Amino acid sequence: MAELPLSDLVTDFLEHLEIEQNRSQKTISNYDHYLSRLVEFTDNCDIAKLDAEMVRQWRLHLNRTKDTNGNELTKTTQNYHLIALRSFLKYLAKRDIKALDSAKIELAKVTRPKVTFLDTGEVERLLGAIDTSNPIGLRDRAVIELLFSGGLRVSELADLDTDHINLERREFMVRGKGQKDRPVFISEQAAGWIGRYLESRHDNFKPLFIHYAGTKDDMEDGMYTRLTVRSIQRLVKRYAKAAGITKDVTPHTLRHSFATDLLMNGADIRSVQGLLGHANIATTQIYTHITDPQLKSVHERFHHKSKDAE
Repeated sequence: MAELPLSDLVTDFLEHLEIEQNRSQKTISNYDHYLSRLVEFTDNCDIAKLDAEMVRQWRLHLNRTKDTNGNELTKTTQNYHLIALRSFLKYLAKRDIKALDSAKIELAKVTRPKVTFLDTGEVERLLGAIDTSNPIGLRDRAVIELLFSGGLRVSELADLDTDHINLERREFMVRGKGQKDRPVFISEQAAGWIGRYLESRHDNFKPLFIHYAGTKDDMEDGMYTRLTVRSIQRLVKRYAKAAGITKDVTPHTLRHSFATDLLMNGADIRSVQGLLGHANIATTQIYTHITDPQLKSVHERFHHKSKDAE
């Protein structure tokens, strides 16, 4: 029987993700990165030789691997490698290629990440730190208003074009993870600031949020271009520092703040799941232990009763 080197099958799998699965280029690139590490570790062995013991050895290798900064790979990052391997093995099973059973790939247990979010006062301080007397400030205010009001991922916000948003209806569609579309709704306040920002622009450029030449955002050849994810991350951190907020504030912190604000005000978990674009309700449930209004109500009713009875 002819050998089937891992690298050849990985290439087929990545092409399958692109063509049949219509996965994003970012996802394909990540899977390529994770599985390339497996190919290198196994010396591009035949798929028949990839057994549970070899996977165990690879997991040990990943646990001892360090990134370019000399830091060990987190358990979450290690799990990304295993998720890629599991998907790869499921693909092989569909092709009737004899390989290790994907069910044997067990993810490492990870500690639930602590959710960092801003309360109402901190959001106001963050917004108040922006000088809106110039086009750059108007842009930055619109960026942060939109992140908080719409709960967008930073990549979703960076990809927006001027013709995507309907300021009168205050709603639009974005394409999130897994190439899934979802509706986004924004407040009157956010729509107002986006409108002011657009009125300050005198160009016909397609991106909603653009760099300005001659600023800290310096662009090549002084041209207007789309504001990048990295630039958005930098501006959020800059204003958080200016506002005196000691938390590590990122665009995702504002997405967390959006979700917790909804839940604290009585929104149900399923609705928040839809607004965030989470495929799995378990992803949304990371917020509930700190925002469940029913638990707060129970605490207030029964805790005070016990006090009064003493």
